[in-house]
Amino acid sequence: MFNKSNFKEWFDRYKYAEIAATSAALASSQFSRIFDGLITAYLITFAEYIAFYGVIVFMAYQKLVKANRLLDKKTSLKEIIILIRNLLLEFGYPAILDLFFIRPFCMYWMPILTGNYFMGILLGKISADSIFYGLAIVNYELIKRKR
Repeated sequence: MFNKSNFKEWFDRYKYAEIAATSAALASSQFSRIFDGLITAYLITFAEYIAFYGVIVFMAYQKLVKANRLLDKKTSLKEIIILIRNLLLEFGYPAILDLFFIRPFCMYWMPILTGNYFMGILLGKISADSIFYGLAIVNYELIKRKR
């Protein structure tokens, strides 16, 4: 399960979504100038989620449409529903844990623990991402095996 080709596949699958999420996290961290730490942590989390899942859904849909275009057929509603189901299976419980507990916790406490707001946000993001991707990748590999 953990070999060089899998790491490349995972990197290619998540890289653009992660770039968007990181950009959103850093930009939304500026809410700390207006709100307290806990509210800012949740705002950062929501901004990351909108960016990350927007890119993931867009890329998955584009891949499905491209594959169907090569087969010279239209994308059906059933295929879109299966795509959404697979994304929910891949990201479902990791996203819920991450959204409500892990990411806000890391985004709130890491700046406090490091004493540097910017470095704390980056460290909090890396910590939360490590847990999230660990769970999501296991789900992704299970979905791939069932196909």
